[in-house]
Amino acid sequence: MTHHLFLPLLLPLLTAVSVLLAEGHRTLKRLVMLLGTSGLLGYAAYLLLLVYRQGPQMTVAGGWPLPYGIALSADLLSAAMLLISALVSWVVLLYTFATVDPPRERFGFYFFYQCVLVGVNGAFLAGDLFNLYVWFEVMLIASFGLMTLGGERGQLEGGLKYVVINLVSSTIFLIAIGLLYGAAGTLNMAHLAHIISAEGSSPFISAVALLFLVSFGIKAAIFPLFFWLPASYHTPPPAVTALFGGLLTKVGVYALFRAFSLLFPQNPAFIHELILVLAGLTMSVGVLGAIAQNNVRRILSFHIISQIGYMLMGLGLFTTAGLAGGVFYIVHHIIVKTALLMVGGTLERATGSGELKEMGGQLRQRPMLATLFILAALSLAGVPPLSGFFSKLALLTAAVGQGRYAIAAVSLAVSVLTLFSMTKIWSEAFWKAPPQQARSHAGAVDWKVMSPVAVLVVLTVALGILAEPALQVARAAAGQLLSGAGHVLAVDR
Repeated sequence: MTHHLFLPLLLPLLTAVSVLLAEGHRTLKRLVMLLGTSGLLGYAAYLLLLVYRQGPQMTVAGGWPLPYGIALSADLLSAAMLLISALVSWVVLLYTFATVDPPRERFGFYFFYQCVLVGVNGAFLAGDLFNLYVWFEVMLIASFGLMTLGGERGQLEGGLKYVVINLVSSTIFLIAIGLLYGAAGTLNMAHLAHIISAEGSSPFISAVALLFLVSFGIKAAIFPLFFWLPASYHTPPPAVTALFGGLLTKVGVYALFRAFSLLFPQNPAFIHELILVLAGLTMSVGVLGAIAQNNVRRILSFHIISQIGYMLMGLGLFTTAGLAGGVFYIVHHIIVKTALLMVGGTLERATGSGELKEMGGQLRQRPMLATLFILAALSLAGVPPLSGFFSKLALLTAAVGQGRYAIAAVSLAVSVLTLFSMTKIWSEAFWKAPPQQARSHAGAVDWKVMSPVAVLVVLTVALGILAEPALQVARAAAGQLLSGAGHVLAVDR
């Protein structure tokens, strides 16, 4: 038993409580936030190294026997997700210090921030479906609070759309859980995997699998369940958008990877073919939506949808190479998308508007910001030698190796269209002349704002340079997903 697996839950929870106790002391609250988030990052790095060297880790709350005890389990996928989420939350926190206004800091911003991390970390470590549901709800409630904090009209409208559709997702998830429990008598993922595998494919199991696909698909914003994301993600402060865009949909993708490798690997001719079709449609609709937009954060929000399609592509291929490409792509996308959303927020801060027609001249005025944007944008589009190129190359190679030429062609076409939409932002915000009259409420942009963006851009460059070692870890994670060793064997100890 490794009870230290509770630390990713306890650290942000204790930090959230400490922030409440430090009310009225802004500097102390920031120090507590930085220490708590740094501790989480350090532990996540330790856990990934431990899992890589010693294999999957697990623990059970209260010493209860399985399948009755609440199990936490970490394999390479969950440990990698834990590390990248901790890293991104640490960087976004620095961006928050430079951009979030004092009233939001006073009225619970940091408390909700840490509660989001509790839900995210719990989802990555959950060993049974009901606790996965609980952590999803913790994440939903905290993210709704973070999204609507400030009470602006746009935030409330976006928050309402966000919470309603996610409550629908949670209801479908709960129905699917009830059906599985009624049939199997357990919700522990390891035991469910054994029972479902022993019974084999059946219409009932296929129907339940589709319910999970719809529920997790809503949370991941896949086609045609994505409409809530571009309607809500551009409404809160840029720091919140960056945190959400980098992390929240990836929790849904993680759940899809976990469910359709561990619980429902049967009948791949139906489920995984369907996932491949949805991947192509998600890529295409997302990038076409991005091209049609003229607001920076809405463009980038549609790109979140488009890039989710690449992750689904890896799951749909369902081979070691395909899953490895998907895992690598998740890590790459969390880094790059968070950086781009912070650039989008910085552009709004610099120009006083998120509309492209009201921007311009940023290449001359802020060459460092222009450099950071172009590197992150090229990585998103898949230009070598950045991380986006190697993650897409891994997926493309896996698809061609299986003779999946249609999805390979779609992925290449979407990459070209992604580059086109990024040049739209470049030409409007950076290249063209600035508007004749600057907006009076434009904010200052200094090193405190741009340095967190620079950290992530350096990481995407480094991930491209170190692509082979990163892919080795991704292949090992994919092997665990396919064999069940990453989760079932850990929980069976």
